Amino acid sequence: MSNFEKKFGKYAIKNLSLMLIMCYAVGYLITLVNSDFLWYLTLNPYAILHGQIWRLFTWIVVPPPESSNLFFILIMLYFYYSLGTTLERTWGTYRYNVYLLSGMLFTVVGSFLMMGFCTIFYRVPMSYAGEVGSLFFSTYYINMSIFLAFAATFPEVQVLLMFLIPVKVKVLGIIYGVILLVGFLQGNVYSRFAMAASLFNFIVFWISSKNHVHMSPKQVKRRQEFKRDVRRNTGVTKHKCAICGRTEQDGDDLEFRFCSKCEGNYEYCQEHLFTHQHIKSR
Repeated sequence: MSNFEKKFGKYAIKNLSLMLIMCYAVGYLITLVNSDFLWYLTLNPYAILHGQIWRLFTWIVVPPPESSNLFFILIMLYFYYSLGTTLERTWGTYRYNVYLLSGMLFTVVGSFLMMGFCTIFYRVPMSYAGEVGSLFFSTYYINMSIFLAFAATFPEVQVLLMFLIPVKVKVLGIIYGVILLVGFLQGNVYSRFAMAASLFNFIVFWISSKNHVHMSPKQVKRRQEFKRDVRRNTGVTKHKCAICGRTEQDGDDLEFRFCSKCEGNYEYCQEHLFTHQHIKSR
């Protein structure tokens, strides 16, 4: 992961949770204005194969099903935004991007696998399987994967259930996990594919990040700072600002340039490239 992060980390999208919430807001607005229009935005693999490529992306705006009460909607949006931004600050923008976008990618792949499975084993027409299956593929389980990841990363954090009852996140995570398991066992083939595909990113996270589980936010932050200090003191860096001493290991968004007006091999970060005093040899 670290090698990919060094290469592609600069392309990571900041505040991805906010963008996801904005997509939800657009979806809720469409629901109020013309709910039938959402049928042209759902994740229908059959329609995608027949030219409606936009569905690969527009299904993200389709809001979760429990969207009847405006107050509940606002609370839900704020809740998932808080969880997502906390994970982004703790994991880093790149890793959070990978987690969330991989969940969306697995969901898209899962919709096509569902259609093929129903066509081959249940003799269901592809058009019918794609249309019915699109009712089950939404960002609902993507949201659940965010919550489960938060519960696995910060199990001892307390939240106020119904704004009154303090409950540890790990307890809620277990409860939601049981609900998802029961729903998977009792659901149909469409819902099972949707759940498995959308939550596969959490399974990968759980297997690959066991050493980060059962840590408090402060412990995670201290571990990240310690690793960064070790790399700074012992590692070999390619770039270093001649003014502040920062290197590419101090942030994925840092950029470095050489100054053409300085005489010598002097490199500066973007904050000091145009503000430093030019060095002239005498």
